[in-house]
Amino acid sequence: MTAVKEANQGFAHRIDPCVLCSYDVDCDDVADLTTGEGRAAYSVSMEEMACSWAMALAEGRRPATWAIYDRLILRGIAGILVPSFAPGAEEDDRNLVLWAWGPHPPHLVMVNDPSGRLPRDQLSWS
Repeated sequence: MTAVKEANQGFAHRIDPCVLCSYDVDCDDVADLTTGEGRAAYSVSMEEMACSWAMALAEGRRPATWAIYDRLILRGIAGILVPSFAPGAEEDDRNLVLWAWGPHPPHLVMVNDPSGRLPRDQLSWS
């Protein structure tokens, strides 16, 4: 349900057509920013994570959340586990944000598609 909240962002309209997928993830070097201890270890504040990144981009400003990436990538961090700030998000809703991933460990991310129904390339989309 967190993915739906993130896609909808609290707007009253129906969400745009999208494909919701699950993934198999085996990724090292992920910073857990869901706790006070984790945020303190990486010098990240709740305010910084909760910034209105879409508004900042729309106004031509660099979102505060991008500074988190700037700091953590230098420490070899491949991604972050963060609370969801989507409208209607509950305390236990989480997002995994990865900036380094691929088909091989230590940053393995593969879409779960056992029936082979997802498009294989851009030619599959109409």
